[in-house]
Amino acid sequence: MALTAHGPDGARPPWSAAWELLLPAASAPARSRGRSLAAALREAVRSGRLTAGTRLPSSRELAADLGVSRGLVTEVYEQLTAEGYLRSGRGSGTWVGDAARAAAPAVRDRAPRGGHARVDFLPGVPDLSLFPRSAWAAAHRQVLAELPHPMLGYPDPRGLPRLRTVLAELLSRRRGVVAEPERVIVCSGVAQATTLLALVLRARGHTAVGVEDPGSPEHGALLAAAGITPTGIPVDDQGVDVGALRERRVRAVVTTPAHQFPTGIAYSARRRAELLDWARAVDGLVVEDDYDGDFRYDRAPVGALQGLDPERVAYTGSVSKSLAPGLRLGWLLVPDGLTEEVVERKRVMDLGNPALDQELLAHFVERGDYDRQLRRCQRAYRERRDTLVAALHERFPGVRVSGIAAGLHVIAGLPARWGPQATFLARAAAAGVAVRPLTDHRVPAPGAPDDTGRCGAPATGSAEDEVHLVLGYAHLSPARIAEGVRILADAVQELDHARVDSTSR
Repeated sequence: MALTAHGPDGARPPWSAAWELLLPAASAPARSRGRSLAAALREAVRSGRLTAGTRLPSSRELAADLGVSRGLVTEVYEQLTAEGYLRSGRGSGTWVGDAARAAAPAVRDRAPRGGHARVDFLPGVPDLSLFPRSAWAAAHRQVLAELPHPMLGYPDPRGLPRLRTVLAELLSRRRGVVAEPERVIVCSGVAQATTLLALVLRARGHTAVGVEDPGSPEHGALLAAAGITPTGIPVDDQGVDVGALRERRVRAVVTTPAHQFPTGIAYSARRRAELLDWARAVDGLVVEDDYDGDFRYDRAPVGALQGLDPERVAYTGSVSKSLAPGLRLGWLLVPDGLTEEVVERKRVMDLGNPALDQELLAHFVERGDYDRQLRRCQRAYRERRDTLVAALHERFPGVRVSGIAAGLHVIAGLPARWGPQATFLARAAAAGVAVRPLTDHRVPAPGAPDDTGRCGAPATGSAEDEVHLVLGYAHLSPARIAEGVRILADAVQELDHARVDSTSR
């Protein structure tokens, strides 16, 4: 029987469709011919070109057709039978087995992407075009040329000593953190830092942890993934409500004191003191997410809470806003009593961050490139913030803009005449402008009233009619910001006109 032949009834043999896959294998160099033939047959089975139950030609017939030795074909058949791709029985021939399944037709990309909006005011996104490619590439070349061979082995799970030393100096200087190198743990961004802490807290018996309300949805999701229930704690214009912390009977809380997300407030000195008093009283822990603490526009950045009590505050941050989130580089500073447990969790989780990336970041900071990058971003983001605030006041008379002193987003509170919010959002989406309401960041707290006035943007009308938006601006050029606000105003002006007409009747 030949691969090009037809069956007794004139039909082509069922395996003949895979013929072209075997021809290159048969002409491969002698030393790799067996591997090539096995790989070709595996692919034919995986792709479904050789379906389960298909009878293959005998080893003698296939060897004659391909011009290879019978022994080579026999070895390939035996190998694929052992792997489960083929099956055979004494005297019954060789058949395609049913264990293999065709692979997915394409590789799916699950990276978060923006939608198809004309302008997307997504908060918390930096301008990735500001990434310092030339300086980063130069640092990469130098580090790769100088890195000793042993440094390419498994790193210390805490992070390379060089990077931990550099980060300790940087964070002490810029953020007022108590940051000895032994406190620093290099991790894959704030997400991993939060996960590590959550796993340790869960192992210590914590079943619930407080999260700010409104706050970042990611905090609650990360806690829940570690088996901890996120409990919403109200935020007012001073910071997280310490009285509510006591009522909820939690002993740990995740916070953003330097620039609360999303309201944009900085915790007051009094509230900071009250929060630390609470942590000491309950033998608790405050997790400080300093997600954009370096970006302050009216004066020097507010210092980190951790500097006031490093034994009650775990501090975390990253280069996601200052360089790029795709680098997956961050840091976690933990109280002495938690260090060993966190480091062991980190070791088991991933054996440490890539050594080359750590050396590269250390070199980048040592040379002053990181400070230069921060100054460059601050200039660009201040201009974009000013553009957004001016455009909002021009296009939406009566708007209240808050949270503008720092960060990468603002809160826009529109008068009731621009509502109701559901209609406003629908009109915006139809016009191709993506905006997120403040309500998207609310966390249901058991027994807590759902009053929108507690989140730093006082209500002026009914909750149904008001519109409170979280508007990110860092990733948009000034021209795009102005265009987006114009399109948004044009899309919703009919709401204002309709309300005026209805009240004048």
